[in-house]
Amino acid sequence: MLFKLATPQEVAGELGQRLRARRLSLNQSQAETAARAGVSLGALRNLERTGLVTVEVLLRVATTLGVVQQLEPVFVTRPASIEQMEAASHSRRRAGRKKG
Repeated sequence: MLFKLATPQEVAGELGQRLRARRLSLNQSQAETAARAGVSLGALRNLERTGLVTVEVLLRVATTLGVVQQLEPVFVTRPASIEQMEAASHSRRRAGRKKG
């Protein structure tokens, strides 16, 4: 699936399916994975079915299944130009106010 062409619901559903496939490849039951992750069985079932859960549930399950490190590239800022790299190196981290 190409995430850039998918709706948020489709991306969430795909993530849920991928986590389910990973759980099954580890030969873990839903109950076992939920207990290890510290989430309810219903939350895990919802994650696998729809992908629409809290970020905390997603991260707990991804950690339990050993795939949380695969999320790291999502949070890396990749500057497109030298000017952007220079701007990113400045200490200010707040967004500017909109004028008008």
